[in-house]
Amino acid sequence: MENHLTYESAYAELQQIAADIENETITVDQLAEKVKRAALLIEYCQARLRSTEAEVSKIIGQLE
Repeated sequence: MENHLTYESAYAELQQIAADIENETITVDQLAEKVKRAALLIEYCQARLRSTEAEVSKIIGQLE
């Protein structure tokens, strides 16, 4: 995944892909590529959420 990608930008791109699919603004030829990109973005977002959750839990544990 790109080094400059943030959770917010990945989520925004996912929303755009979903909107394009819902509005049928992409061609059948583009669909597989968009779905593949969405899968990568979802994987990235899930990893970031898990990482953030672990970090927050660690910080909270140190405060207790």
